[in-house]
Amino acid sequence: MLAASALENLIEALKRLPGVGQKSAQRMAYHLLQHDREGARQMAKALSTATESIGHCQRCHTFSETELCLICSDGARDARLLCVVETPADQAALERTGSYRGYYFVLLGRLSPLDGIGAREIGAEELLARAAQTEVEEVILASSFTAEGEATAHVLAEALRSRGIKATRLARGVPVGSELEYVDLGTIAHALSDRR
Repeated sequence: MLAASALENLIEALKRLPGVGQKSAQRMAYHLLQHDREGARQMAKALSTATESIGHCQRCHTFSETELCLICSDGARDARLLCVVETPADQAALERTGSYRGYYFVLLGRLSPLDGIGAREIGAEELLARAAQTEVEEVILASSFTAEGEATAHVLAEALRSRGIKATRLARGVPVGSELEYVDLGTIAHALSDRR
């Protein structure tokens, strides 16, 4: 069997990106090689540098180039609040709101028994140890509202409450600017039960 060509290797590498199939990967590869070789070099260098220099924060598990990320190193944040998210992207989204000033714990996943991902794999024990710190008064569970995210929040909430730690969940409801008749029934039902 012949070894794959450099072009085939590039296409296969691009297919690893979420939502990128064969045709999209081919289109990107041809574009970079035909129209933007300097951009391709820049992308390759940035990817190489990132994979070598970016790891995980030892305290919260988000991406960081140092032992502790900037948020965990910020002593001005509210140590009474600990927000649990599934991914560093979720943490970044919450940070962009500018409305949360506590610390984070990034699970790097969510429970998925069918895929063999249990509480141990998402770092539940480490979360419980961190939440048991005396200054933590509330753990905000900000997992996604998928079946796996809901299960993750439920299991973590039960574990936290059994240890006397206050656990809350992000509210769900009707998006701002939406018309009620176009909102799905599940969202309306949760908005009614979570009303304030």
